[in-house]
Amino acid sequence: MPSFTTIERYLALQKSGETSCVQTVQGCLSAIREQEALNCFIEVFEEEALQRAAWLDQQSQKGRLHGVVVGIKDNICYKDHRASAGSQMLNNFTSLFSATAVERLLAEGAVIIGRQNCDEFGMGSTNEHSWYGPVLNPNDTSRVAGGSSGGSAAAVAAGMCMVSLGSDTGGSVRLPAGYCGVIGYKPAYGRISRHGLIAYASSFDQIGILARHIPDVELMLDVMSGPDEMDSTTRLADVLPYREKKVRIAYFPEWVEHASTDPELKKGIRVLLDQLLDKGYAVEPVSFPLTEFIVPTYYILTTAEASSNLARYDGARFGYRSEKTAKNLEAFYRENRTGGFGKEVKKRIMLGSFVLSAGYFDAYFTKAQQVRRLLLEQTHLIFNDFDFIIAPTSTGLPPLLGSADKDPIASYLGDIFTVFSNLVGIPAISLPVLQHSYNLPLGLQVLSSPQNEVSLLRFSHHLMQQ
Repeated sequence: MPSFTTIERYLALQKSGETSCVQTVQGCLSAIREQEALNCFIEVFEEEALQRAAWLDQQSQKGRLHGVVVGIKDNICYKDHRASAGSQMLNNFTSLFSATAVERLLAEGAVIIGRQNCDEFGMGSTNEHSWYGPVLNPNDTSRVAGGSSGGSAAAVAAGMCMVSLGSDTGGSVRLPAGYCGVIGYKPAYGRISRHGLIAYASSFDQIGILARHIPDVELMLDVMSGPDEMDSTTRLADVLPYREKKVRIAYFPEWVEHASTDPELKKGIRVLLDQLLDKGYAVEPVSFPLTEFIVPTYYILTTAEASSNLARYDGARFGYRSEKTAKNLEAFYRENRTGGFGKEVKKRIMLGSFVLSAGYFDAYFTKAQQVRRLLLEQTHLIFNDFDFIIAPTSTGLPPLLGSADKDPIASYLGDIFTVFSNLVGIPAISLPVLQHSYNLPLGLQVLSSPQNEVSLLRFSHHLMQQ
């Protein structure tokens, strides 16, 4: 891939004749072939991408993403292309339409280069729960890339594409971004249409962006965001314009000093907070006593929604169908779903069915919804006094391959810092601004209110420059 910094610089190089769309696509395809062992892509649209790039090179009228090479997570639909959500259940499913986000990218001249590996139906934090095998971390192939958008993050980190689309239900964009050393942005809920995103937990899911530069994130967000008649949860922009002012920053001591947080990560965040304080920012600790309820609330609600959303996959109309002869309808469904779904998905479906069952609905699901409301109210109060919250993205280094299966509870608890923003619907970004002594990146997370999204990206740009 030709050397350039931002999409803006790439477009300038095109204009001066120093590069072309075809050259850029060829560079990305070469990187994909050379690093195939990372297992980032399930399918590469090589011939199609080259044809589109050649066509774009002939066009005099150029869109805002003219020739920008984009990878899409395997749970985002692209018309006449397969979308399996990393599952055998949908292994041969071909979409009849494109996601609204994809349509808007294509309308501005983007080139979709392929579909990227992910945890099955977005369920996982390591990208080891994919029917197509795990994604390896490009910084250390003995470690996971993070999930569930591991293929999307690793592809950007390895130069296989310029930007990627992922989905974030509880950190699935930010966590792999932190592990792979790129930017991972989850917009506020409703900012980008979910039409064409294969559902995991509908009140949590959000299409997100993985990139190397904040201006690229801003441009991608501007292209994709906005109301969509196909998704009633999208809304008119209510984002406040950026204006210079003294920035007020909060951090939760319960998070930064959490027992599971890597000592080097704790130190790195403390140093960064001190630096911001020295530069004149208002930085204050804010106690968040609801911390211990975040992960249980998240898993109760998301598994409940997953059990409902995934009930449609029975092998009758589409999806995996077992070759075994079923004696009755119940056995037919059981064989198809047993063979089509992986272990992690079946685990979450069963948990979700349990918390929705008679006798347990009020004790678990209703109580979790009440806690979600308390979290939302507490968050509103914090953003009355502060502009941003700074937090870790993960508890530490990316785990070694296979280690998460030895302690699945610890793996779930590892989502403690990312699931919060999905529970309350606020935007959050992971920035690769910290480094471990193992020479691996550590992600720093910044959160804001939905109305402060422009300022969040501007502040993030400032942190990246520093």
